[in-house]
Amino acid sequence: MSTITESVDVEVPVSTAYNQWTQFEEFPKFMEGVEQIRQVDATHTHWVTRFGGVTREFDATITEQHPDERVAWTSDSGPDHAGVITFHRLGDAHTRVTAQMDIDPEGFAENVADKLGLLDRRVKGDMKRFKEFVERTGTETGAWRGDVDRPGS
Repeated sequence: MSTITESVDVEVPVSTAYNQWTQFEEFPKFMEGVEQIRQVDATHTHWVTRFGGVTREFDATITEQHPDERVAWTSDSGPDHAGVITFHRLGDAHTRVTAQMDIDPEGFAENVADKLGLLDRRVKGDMKRFKEFVERTGTETGAWRGDVDRPGS
């Protein structure tokens, strides 16, 4: 299991950064290797990814979500991973977005990529592209402002 942590400062209000992050179906526009995400319901997504010539599909559950603060998830199938995205207000139009993920690579290509630091670089690139994506217009493409409490809360 590998842990990846990456932050990026974006020049938009915290609500804009958060709102954009809740638009999971837009992820292919800034996440390398993500071909499609389908929002099944308020807490479930279906992903299609491609890495090293291998296409994988998996489901994930949002385990906690609080507007302008955090979105946490865990995989239900496919590669074992979980994580949290947090949003920190640094100013009226300045936000730090931090991704922390635990990933257990599945398959030869993913394990080699992990050992070579390619997964870290991919997440770093995804965060940079998120910054460019959300700052391009300064507004979000949509929003979901519901709360999802952590299981057992």
